[in-house]
Amino acid sequence: MIEQLLKEVRFKTSRSSGPGGQHVNKTESRVELQWNIEESTCLKESEKSLIKQRLKSRITENGYLILASEKSRSQFQNKEDVTERFLNLIRKSMEPVKRRKPTRPTKASKERRIQGKKKRGEVKKQRRGPAY
Repeated sequence: MIEQLLKEVRFKTSRSSGPGGQHVNKTESRVELQWNIEESTCLKESEKSLIKQRLKSRITENGYLILASEKSRSQFQNKEDVTERFLNLIRKSMEPVKRRKPTRPTKASKERRIQGKKKRGEVKKQRRGPAY
């Protein structure tokens, strides 16, 4: 599945921003990864909808997931970095969410909470001026 996903991805290079002198001005080391979720053939519809739901803030109006990397001066390293981030993002978005098991506070924790509240109340009471 990973190989199929990577075949659907498009890479685009551009000049990186920031300091770097002459090297940065002539090399295209920034790598941008673009992936269209709708056109993906290796995912089921349920997986696509799950990814769309969980990554909706990162997906453009056209249905593209766009990631970029310009950490390194090397285009190859930036390409590896952005690919690794992309695969981790897809993996995490497809993991099932653990359901929370409702629990009740223990007797000791309730007592600690009440003792803390009483202690705090005493501190506040001592700050007050004398009652006339």
